[in-house]
Amino acid sequence: MKFLTTKDANFTEEFATLAKRGEMDMDAVIPAVSKILSEIKQNGLVAVKEHVKRFDGWDGSDLLVKQEEMKKAFETLTPELKEALVVAFERIKAFHEKQLEKSWLSFGECGEILGQKVTPVDRAGVYVPGGKAAYPSSLLMNVAPALVAGVKEVVVCTPAVGGKVNSLLLAAMHLCGVKEAYKVGGASAVGLMASGAAACEECGVKHAVKKVDVVTGPGNIFVATAKKLVFGEVSIDMVAGPSEVGIIADASANARVVAADFLSQAEHDEIASSFLLTPNLAFAREVEREIYAVLEGLERKEIAQKSVDGRAAIIVCESLSECVELANELAVEHLEVATDNAFELLPRIKHAGAIFLGHYTPEAFGDYLAGPNHTLPTGSTAKFFSPLGVEHFMKKSSVISLNAEFLSKFGKHCAALAKAEGLTGHALSVEIRKK
Repeated sequence: MKFLTTKDANFTEEFATLAKRGEMDMDAVIPAVSKILSEIKQNGLVAVKEHVKRFDGWDGSDLLVKQEEMKKAFETLTPELKEALVVAFERIKAFHEKQLEKSWLSFGECGEILGQKVTPVDRAGVYVPGGKAAYPSSLLMNVAPALVAGVKEVVVCTPAVGGKVNSLLLAAMHLCGVKEAYKVGGASAVGLMASGAAACEECGVKHAVKKVDVVTGPGNIFVATAKKLVFGEVSIDMVAGPSEVGIIADASANARVVAADFLSQAEHDEIASSFLLTPNLAFAREVEREIYAVLEGLERKEIAQKSVDGRAAIIVCESLSECVELANELAVEHLEVATDNAFELLPRIKHAGAIFLGHYTPEAFGDYLAGPNHTLPTGSTAKFFSPLGVEHFMKKSSVISLNAEFLSKFGKHCAALAKAEGLTGHALSVEIRKK
């Protein structure tokens, strides 16, 4: 694990490397992903079945997730897990209901009517990753805002292990009222949702899979690349990479608690990133020792160890102000502020997917049930991307209604601008109404 101080002679170079962590090498996988997407466009579910055989290791003969499976999984949950799932779903929905935008109209000086009409997309595609672990929380985080937005059709794709979908994920589908889901992962899932496909009896899908309007959800580099390539044919939420956490902490924090939070993202993936920014050298060394002590007790120790050794850093700064400055440059997915004056620092924090304030606010609550979405920008893209929200499942149309008085007052200006651009037909369409 890197241990840096801002006084180090090579700090600028080392920090620049950390700040550029988001430059995923998509070039290496674009040819393979393009081929997958092209095959699905040409051969639909037959191609998807072949991809499932090749990448997921089962025959792909039953790609459809059945409603009975979802219902049974929910009914057989332990009372503890059922309650946790319901609480999370209700809190996530309640938060996203506050994001709803309304259509509006305004009336101008000439009686003209201008406004904006907000409408949900007809059909949304949600990708839920699998593989190293199953993530029912990702299903809740992606489906709940779609439901709040008013999307009528939500389709889910997730990889299956041996043709079986994780039972907790199935239970979450039932809770969310998912009516359509497929056992498809990776770039193939994105391609299927973005292109649609005809029915395929040998795949266990007796109906056509309709194309979606938007694809959302996290995934590996193949999923991220596929989303980037289909953008324009459909909308997407963002191009997100490996998970990450940044922690601004001072000596008022508990070193073992900070170490646990540091590792909360490292256990996701070998290429997840964790950063600690602190103005206290002794505290930094204490956290470093605790990280390796806590690491020993993790079930996913091997994954977390690789992440810590290859993608983590502790940075000792001159002050909390410098910690904030560097955190803004890193623009991490999750940023914890473990100080007694956390809210005093908030106005100066510009770039982070989600901000967790105070000693009792672990990032894990953001992953599961605090309420805000956990589908967040990574790799410094928080400088221009926002968390997944209701707005990703909605679109806006401008509304314009003019009258003779408006035309009389502003028509000459409109015609003048049209003629200046050489578009005399535009000018004519205005002037002909004045006669």
